Amino acid sequence: MAMATAPANVEVRAKINESGRVVIPAQVREALGVKPGDDLIFTSDGETVRVETQLQRARRAQVLISKYISPDRSLADELIAERREEFRKEMAE
Repeated sequence: MAMATAPANVEVRAKINESGRVVIPAQVREALGVKPGDDLIFTSDGETVRVETQLQRARRAQVLISKYISPDRSLADELIAERREEFRKEMAE
C-alpha cells in the first residue's frame, strides 16, 4: 500500500446512519491512501478517534523506536543472529 500524497490535514463531515455506520469520505480515504478491502485500525481516547492503516501504525512505531536505536544497528539482523544461534544449540543437543 502506498503512503498518502494528499494533504496531511483533511476535515470533512459525515453522518452516522441508523445502523451506526459511517462512510469514510473520499478525501479522507485519499489522505490515508486506502482502498476498498483495506483494514483500518480505529483507536479512541474517549474524546478523539484516530484512523490508520497497519502500515502507518508500523511506521509510526519505527519513528518512535528509532530515537533509542543507533542508525548503524539492525534489530532485524540481531534477531536473525539470535535465532540462528538458538537453532545451532538445539541441533547440538
